[in-house]
Amino acid sequence: MAASFLAVPSPSFCNHRKSQVGLCLPSGIWQNGCTHFPICLQMQKCKVKLYMIPCKAIVRFWALKRFASVGSLEVDTEDPKHHLSSGFSAPNDFARSKTLHDHSSNLWDGMNDFERQLQELFNEVKSMIMMGNKNDAIDLLQANYEAVNEQINAGNKGIEEVAILDIIALGYMYIGDLKFVQSLLDMMSGIVDSLKDDEPLLDAILLHMGSMYSTLENYEKSMLVYQRVINVLESRYGKTSILLVTSLLGMAKVLGSIGRAKKAVEIYHRVITILELNRGTECADLVLPLFSLGSLFIKEGKAVDAESVFSRILKIYTKVYGENDGRVGMAMCSLAHAKCANGNAEEAIELYKKALRVIKDSNYMSLDDSIMENMRIDLAELLHIVGRGQEGRELLEECLLITEKYKGKEHPSFVTHLLNLAASYSRSKNFVEAERLLRICLDIMTKTVGPDDQSISFPMLHLGVTLYHLNRDKEAEKLVLEALYIREIAFGKDSLPVGEALDCLVSIQTRLGEDDTKLLELLKRVLRIQEREFGSESEEVMLTLKKVVSYLDKLGRKEEKFPLQKRLSNLRMKYKQKVEY
Repeated sequence: MAASFLAVPSPSFCNHRKSQVGLCLPSGIWQNGCTHFPICLQMQKCKVKLYMIPCKAIVRFWALKRFASVGSLEVDTEDPKHHLSSGFSAPNDFARSKTLHDHSSNLWDGMNDFERQLQELFNEVKSMIMMGNKNDAIDLLQANYEAVNEQINAGNKGIEEVAILDIIALGYMYIGDLKFVQSLLDMMSGIVDSLKDDEPLLDAILLHMGSMYSTLENYEKSMLVYQRVINVLESRYGKTSILLVTSLLGMAKVLGSIGRAKKAVEIYHRVITILELNRGTECADLVLPLFSLGSLFIKEGKAVDAESVFSRILKIYTKVYGENDGRVGMAMCSLAHAKCANGNAEEAIELYKKALRVIKDSNYMSLDDSIMENMRIDLAELLHIVGRGQEGRELLEECLLITEKYKGKEHPSFVTHLLNLAASYSRSKNFVEAERLLRICLDIMTKTVGPDDQSISFPMLHLGVTLYHLNRDKEAEKLVLEALYIREIAFGKDSLPVGEALDCLVSIQTRLGEDDTKLLELLKRVLRIQEREFGSESEEVMLTLKKVVSYLDKLGRKEEKFPLQKRLSNLRMKYKQKVEY
């Protein structure tokens, strides 16, 4: 470790980039002189991101006959083999649902013409969007909005008007105009509140509203709407009807999002029980609620429970599709994530390898598919963590070759793999090869995004650290200063990316013999950024505080040093107790 105590930025900046920086490539984690990969794994007890087990995004209720679904705005754009046919839909998928009613009556027969018109409108909007005619779709939606708004202003506030608004809202939801969706939901809410629960189409409309409110993060209204449709269905069909599944899944998802995990788990178990009663204990329909439950367990740090859930999914897929089906490989991948979160790194590695082999041999997805690409990256990261760096690099090189073959050298994924491979070589102390790869990165990005784009600062900073390790400090300083300048403009002078660059700069300029007073001011700036972003008692703050105290001692500024030294001692005791516990 250099005299500055830090040769590269501290780990405190690791979680910021993906959440705040709009990059087309995953960034690394500056730690121990190298960059980690974009999987969120930290040693063996690790956080994970889960790749969705293939449940069909929008699916049709098998039992529902009336108000025929007009399909998904999404599903037809994807390879159907990526999904599992199921008897219910995921909560926040924006397709027009079938009605939750399966009985013929004069009331419903009278809706047939209206239903047909709604379906035609929805199909037309979907077709326009899928063909790339976004403006035409907006024109059509707007024309219908103006027409129905005129009817509403004239005093017509019934099921027909809210059904049309529902179609319009779903269309705008897919387009991405969330602000207008909120306005439409406000209009719909004012109408449905005055409608009786036995209105035709109402249950399906409420289901859509719950999903849209959830996506807009208006969780309170989402729960109210979901609860109403659940009450309607329970009174109509009973508390174990399979028709409750989609609305219960929506409610559970909202509860999980607002931190009410215990209640969410109860509802997921209720959904699983309903499906087991109606379709058996090994039906494929169980996968979606099981996956949601497992994901929630991971989020809540209950890795053992998550592993049990994902193991059951794997058993179901194996029984339904056979052990060589690509969907089984996907299930293995999710189980590998759970095992990793539970600290079973070696078991996770073997599952990952088997999953990739099954998916490849079954031709379940193409080699350049982004899901498969991310699996390889995750496995490579895990291999590095357990000390099998050479195997990890081989996977990263495979990613690089596949991307070059299918997408070309100027594709963002190609740069991502170069960065990851460079990080791997840095980790193994092969800084010469890391430098070569990083310079290729910079050349590509300079041509594709320009020399001043914020994203170029990431390989630039990495290259600066690499040159530092090669004892080429002047070159390193120049690159880091340039990266710092770009980040200050792009993210602001008090942002975490700027703090990361400052951390690098202190290390480099310390070895160059820069004035200690200037370096202390830079460290104080880093400390302020960390205190604001992580809190005054965070571990990140403790690490930087240690360096600040060291410089104050070196400069003989005892009056400033003593209160900070006391604060540092308290933080050390706190984290020592935490580790012991």
